[in-house]
Amino acid sequence: MAGDLDGVLVVAIEQAVAAPFCTSRLADAGARVIKIERPEGDFARGYDRHVLGQSTYFVWLNRGKESICLDLRAEEDKALLGAMIARADILVQNLAPGALGRLGFGAETLRDRHPGLIVAEISGYGDSGPYRDMKAYDLLVQAESGLCSVTGGPEAPARVGVSVCDIAAGMYAHAAILQALIARQKTGRGRTIKVSLFDGMADWMNVPYLQRRYGGSIPPRPGLRHPSIAPYGVFACRDGDILLSIQNEREWENFCRDILGEAGLARDPKFSDMTARVANRAELDARVGAVFAPRGRDEVAQALKRAGIAFGMLNTIDGLISHPQLRTIRTETPDGEVAVIAPAAQWDGAPTRYGPAPSIGQHGATIRAEFAGAAAAKR
Repeated sequence: MAGDLDGVLVVAIEQAVAAPFCTSRLADAGARVIKIERPEGDFARGYDRHVLGQSTYFVWLNRGKESICLDLRAEEDKALLGAMIARADILVQNLAPGALGRLGFGAETLRDRHPGLIVAEISGYGDSGPYRDMKAYDLLVQAESGLCSVTGGPEAPARVGVSVCDIAAGMYAHAAILQALIARQKTGRGRTIKVSLFDGMADWMNVPYLQRRYGGSIPPRPGLRHPSIAPYGVFACRDGDILLSIQNEREWENFCRDILGEAGLARDPKFSDMTARVANRAELDARVGAVFAPRGRDEVAQALKRAGIAFGMLNTIDGLISHPQLRTIRTETPDGEVAVIAPAAQWDGAPTRYGPAPSIGQHGATIRAEFAGAAAAKR
């Protein structure tokens, strides 16, 4: 089955998470993605060995790509890279700011040579400003962006448990590339796209930013509570925890009547609207907890379902693995086939099989032979 991006060539000078996330989605859509690795390989290959001896990060983010190892200090390999870029539709890179420019492959230079080329540069803090040359790994950007300050419980800030800054930047880059491809159909010209981990996460931080800048304060770290909505959080039942969420006054009235057995509570001035419920959260949570604590979790879940109240279970990763709603795909690794959680987007005509994750330099000889003539002409 043909992919939407069949015939699109992507050259990816990438490592770690952000850029590989972006290009993995391009590969899923049918683009040919040539991954340029250092001679020792993408360092994300060494993050762990949990997936049949392969890195979890690498298997997740590099399916469907071709791998070639280049030493960009060597003139022969620089010429080979130049030949690949000359044929490419898209160049994605997340080296340190200015690194490719010093090798003669800066975005402005490349766009002058190849007006139709789309160049996407992913960095930690962008290519200007006082933080330009700061190293920017995911947790560092979580801290710098203020994300950690609103994550965790009252006692201490915390890291979000997955690499959200990397993933956000990869998602933004992917969306911008697709937009640039549409624009190129109209104009014939490519674009230079710049995405930073900091900018991506800062955008996600707009709610606490606006609360603080214009409201004067932000709610304290809520742990497993919502800072602006109540009741919204985790409550203990007799045999486990359950989360519930009341989003509007209709749900609140239903909850008071059908779950708490106190229809009049919905009109109590302490709980009659969202602002009042948040202000009196401690008393409200105590009331809810007293009703839930003696009851089994399944009993509470069924009652919430009948009342039309949103709820969820506080799952573990084991619970995720066995979750009845979880979709997975099969992908090959150098050491065998594994199940990976499926991409979120679904649509008619989507591919039923995804490409394998490559071994280090697996396609090097083939790619060198393909571009050898053009590379020789450049030297």
